[in-house]
Amino acid sequence: MTEPIAKLSFWGVRGSTPTVDPATWRYGGNTPCLELIAPDGTQFILDCGTGLRMLGSRWAAPNSGKAPETHILVTHYHWDHIQGIPFFSPLYAENNEFHFYSFRSRFLGRDSLKQVFETQMALPYFPVNVSAMNAKRKFKEMDGGDSFKVGQNKVTARWLNHPQGCLGFRIETPAGTVTYATDNEPGDAQLDESLLELAAGADILINDAQFTPEQLATKRKGWGHSSWLEGAKMARQAGVKTLVLFHHDPDSTDRMVDSILRQAREEFASVYAASEGMVITLGAPGDQVQAHMPGTRTALRREAQFHAKVCGVTEGGKDFEEETMVRDISLQGALISLTHLPRLQSELQVTMEAPGTDLRLSVKGRLWVNSDGTRNMPSGEIFTGPLESSAEGVVFTD
Repeated sequence: MTEPIAKLSFWGVRGSTPTVDPATWRYGGNTPCLELIAPDGTQFILDCGTGLRMLGSRWAAPNSGKAPETHILVTHYHWDHIQGIPFFSPLYAENNEFHFYSFRSRFLGRDSLKQVFETQMALPYFPVNVSAMNAKRKFKEMDGGDSFKVGQNKVTARWLNHPQGCLGFRIETPAGTVTYATDNEPGDAQLDESLLELAAGADILINDAQFTPEQLATKRKGWGHSSWLEGAKMARQAGVKTLVLFHHDPDSTDRMVDSILRQAREEFASVYAASEGMVITLGAPGDQVQAHMPGTRTALRREAQFHAKVCGVTEGGKDFEEETMVRDISLQGALISLTHLPRLQSELQVTMEAPGTDLRLSVKGRLWVNSDGTRNMPSGEIFTGPLESSAEGVVFTD
């Protein structure tokens, strides 16, 4: 008997505003949009940020296997969660049917979602109005605590702590449970309990991690977002299997997200940082949760082991020379483990020897440091190469 499998795809993972900065390319710059295909073929879309356009482009391709009806869950009405709607090409095809779900805003009143949908395409904000969309559209208002079933799947909504209101969603499928809780700030006892109920025992918790714990405690307090540390705490408390850090700040570079991910993995066993193109499967044989990273964004790595000598200056200002191994080579660099911790911004010399040949490769580089002066070097692991950092270590740049 075939095991039921659900597939969760990430099309937009950035918060607040899309980014096109090369420094955010690896994790992606599109705003929130996820797609969940349940085992019975039911298609859910979570939020309609700019990532929705990318989903629509892929969807419109031949043999895309599109479901006849799609259920779209909108957490709230801030721009970064709705701005992809006018650019979602399947909405312009008359054979498609969409069911939209969100809450009644106290600022808009009845038919809030329908109003938001139509108003952002009204003159002079968009060149054509909503009448250009030929797909069938149905709108359903939800409240915190409401639930409904689609096929074999159950959807439950709970209120989260965010300015002007926000819903979190729990989708229970035969293959596992996904909790989507973006745009939430911890600290309200009632809403914290609401999130705990939403996440209880979930296979995947997608949690807001826009700010660092330090930002959340000071200058970003009250902005309606969370941190990786709060996400790890909630994941442990709720008995979650896998935590996904989501809604990355537009000012957080890939290297900063790498640092956040490393810290989160020290607090919780199974953590991923959401990236565009990432696919998570639930119910796969032998492993309930499997994440597949987009090869175009991570660079192809090859397992390898080369003897190497690293020369540099320690934190205490002393010269050191250490024999080690270079492994996991890619176009972006190679992972090296050291017992010494090099001084910040010191130049290192790495000499690698290819086994069985006379080839010796020598690389010089500087230790990369965050803009705030903090460094990213866990347990002496470093990442050497000319381009990018990795989730495991630190970049050296020529």
